[in-house]
Amino acid sequence: MLDAYLYVFTSGFIWVIAGAGIGIFVGSIPGLSGAMVISLSLPMTYFMSGNDALLLLVSMYIGATTGGLISATLMRMPGTEAAIMTTLDGFPMAQRGEPGRALGLGVLASVFGGVFAWLMLALLSPPLSEIAVKFGPYDIFAMTVVALSLIAAVSQGSLLAGLLSAAFGAMMSLPGIDPISGSLRLTYGFSSLDNGLTLLPVILGMLVLAQVLIDCEDPSSANTMTKGSARVSMHWRDVTGYLMTYIRSSFIGTWIGILPGVGGTAASVASYSMAKATSKTPERFGNGAEEGIIAAESANNAGTVGALVPLITLGIPGSVITAVLLGAMVIHNLNPGPLLFAENPEVAYTVIAGALAGTIAMFVIMIFATPILAKLAHVNKAYLLAPIVVFCMIGAFSVSSRFFDIGIMLVFACIGYFMNKARIPTGAFIIAYILTPMAEQSLRSGLVIYDGSYLPLITNPVSAILLAVAVLSIVWSLRSELKMRKKQI
Repeated sequence: MLDAYLYVFTSGFIWVIAGAGIGIFVGSIPGLSGAMVISLSLPMTYFMSGNDALLLLVSMYIGATTGGLISATLMRMPGTEAAIMTTLDGFPMAQRGEPGRALGLGVLASVFGGVFAWLMLALLSPPLSEIAVKFGPYDIFAMTVVALSLIAAVSQGSLLAGLLSAAFGAMMSLPGIDPISGSLRLTYGFSSLDNGLTLLPVILGMLVLAQVLIDCEDPSSANTMTKGSARVSMHWRDVTGYLMTYIRSSFIGTWIGILPGVGGTAASVASYSMAKATSKTPERFGNGAEEGIIAAESANNAGTVGALVPLITLGIPGSVITAVLLGAMVIHNLNPGPLLFAENPEVAYTVIAGALAGTIAMFVIMIFATPILAKLAHVNKAYLLAPIVVFCMIGAFSVSSRFFDIGIMLVFACIGYFMNKARIPTGAFIIAYILTPMAEQSLRSGLVIYDGSYLPLITNPVSAILLAVAVLSIVWSLRSELKMRKKQI
């Protein structure tokens, strides 16, 4: 084990720095993604040793997740889907003249979440992965219901508007192949819809191009930042003052990251919602709350590292990117899964050490790069809009090499534009769109396993507790909204 750490932090560290730097750069550009750059880099690793290849790819993974907060904070355009929640408070803080402060909080939270998850990865990988893999379909369904019930946290105003947006997002996730029967549904004869609406074009349209349309409508809105320091602002009191938020968010992110197929977006939603529910000043969330940035970034980075737990201990990828990492292991004749620690322990410990090294390299690179990047907050955004559109086109086309996906992106850009004008939260749409397929598949798989009975949902302690949490969160949201309305009256 010590040999693996020594190798990673000496001769292998050059690959860590290269991977983290490339990941941050790609993650900060709306339209590009970590999955894309890792997939494109995979052929390059054929001529590398297995350890070097994994170090490069794992570091890219970590860097891309953190890089997404840059455009989310400065332009309200999340570079990656895991940074969606960061836009809610990062952009308002940058607008009021604190771009360096917002980015500094995000970087600090990313490091804390990454190191926390690394500790879990290093100390508790086998037991944690064994517990997570025992989660049945009803347990996964209950967990997604909890995440969906927290829609109010991203509604920023009317709960009804948030629920309508979520319902629309759920509807848009239905076209394509039925997850149980395998038959086509809601395709209306269009073969291009056989696999449903691809996630990346929908996200790029709703969150990125919709913002571009808003900025194009009013040239003065393209540069709304007030003057402020571009110096990264980090203080020890940022950790001590919000220590419980850091720990709680990192724990939530790590645990959800370990669950196969859930991902960093769900982790950041759950963490952000919990932070808002337990905050003494919940009204500040969505208006530049420091806790909001910390909760979102701690969770999505912890989820990134947490997703490596089932990968190296069980050979189960928890996300698209970890599926690519699984492919990299197979290419280099490695055997991911329970036998990895027995047959290739140096590889397992190299991945674990690489997670720590990648987090450290990401922190160092962001410290030096953020003061320069924060100055972009004062650049007229009109100069950036055309390149952003080009990158969005490239990103949408690259998923399946279809012009149809570009068309889908443009349609959802218009939908996102009108939703913003009507003050209907697009975040609720995206969250429901991402989580609904998982909820549907888990529920229907459970029904198949239990012969159509819903009873195990409430007799199984895990799913029962999670559903109780979902009900309590809905009641709490309704109660909070009624209180706010009484105050306004």
